[in-house]
Amino acid sequence: MYLGKYKVKTLNHISPACQEVLVPERYEMADDMQSPDAIFVRATNMLDYEFNPELKCIARAGIGVNTIPLERCSESGIVVFNSPGANANGVKELFLFGMGMASRDILGGMNWVYSYQNDEVPVDVAMEQVKKQFAGPEYYTKCLGVIGMGNVGRLVANIGIDLGMKVCGYDPYLSVDQAWKISRHVERLSDLDSLLRRCDYITIHTPLTPETRDMIDAAAIEKMKDGVRIINYARGEVVNEDAILAALERGKVARFVTDFPTPRNVKVKNVVATPHLGGTTIESEANCAVMAAQEMDDYLRNGNIRNSVNMPSLVLERSGKVRICVIHRNLPGMLTTIMPIFARDGVNIENMTNKSAGAYAYSVFDVNSDISQEVGEKIRKVEGVLRVRVLD
Repeated sequence: MYLGKYKVKTLNHISPACQEVLVPERYEMADDMQSPDAIFVRATNMLDYEFNPELKCIARAGIGVNTIPLERCSESGIVVFNSPGANANGVKELFLFGMGMASRDILGGMNWVYSYQNDEVPVDVAMEQVKKQFAGPEYYTKCLGVIGMGNVGRLVANIGIDLGMKVCGYDPYLSVDQAWKISRHVERLSDLDSLLRRCDYITIHTPLTPETRDMIDAAAIEKMKDGVRIINYARGEVVNEDAILAALERGKVARFVTDFPTPRNVKVKNVVATPHLGGTTIESEANCAVMAAQEMDDYLRNGNIRNSVNMPSLVLERSGKVRICVIHRNLPGMLTTIMPIFARDGVNIENMTNKSAGAYAYSVFDVNSDISQEVGEKIRKVEGVLRVRVLD
């Protein structure tokens, strides 16, 4: 059972909007917090982070979790949350910038303007002679391919329709809920190759997973139109750097707009790189912080799991006097092993539920009486149990 305030460690600056949820009456927050119950993170690399035994959850104020050791968290009974969709509008708005930069050499034109130093010929006169070199195509009537039709991709696809483009999308994991939000004028393709071959512009909005890493490689680029323009606001590693730089060098790719600069790509002509600005708006940072805080709060106080990337989603309305939350491996016979422990102690289960996701499962029991410390210890000793929490 938990007494006192929950301790939350912040590994990055987190929008103060999270304090609307993590109120001081229940939470202590600091970047130097010792033995935290929870960690709030935005961009810190946690792959080698040492977890304290008290750590129960990690909340990512954003979508990408490739910097968090998910398997190690799961084996330690640590739930990892992210905040899908909270920064989608910010990324969508940056996409509009990306389309403009992908079409015309706006960056080259601006560099010319700001570096112009000929006092004999005014800049407004000289520019009329050079502006043609910064020209590019309009995207009206062109074909836009959207890879990944989730929270951001669907918004981008709908914008493409509003811009008068032909839009096709590819997402083998598209949910019914997201599908309803996509314009009926967006053509859904069943294979990636069709999108690569047809599109003048390609924009990527997928998470980084083993399946999407290097998804845009030399073979994929070879299938594209000559002069294709690619925008990557997903994750840098989704595009193979050797392949994209080689394609830019020979003109196969006309321009590459990316939110993930590297020491190599920033030196290459026709690369337009921004410093990971996708979700960097005041509103997006606040939205992400609030969503992540809500997930953290509901888990710590009620045991509910929403938007976890390593554990099953499970939400159960509180009933009874005490709630027992058990994270365990998804093995046959786990419940039939755990439930007799309650019976032997004379504890009646008023409500319960169990959900699994891959190798892990989560069981919640609401009981109508206090339980002894011995009951909790017996459950912890069951083979396959990773964490037990008792909530008043």
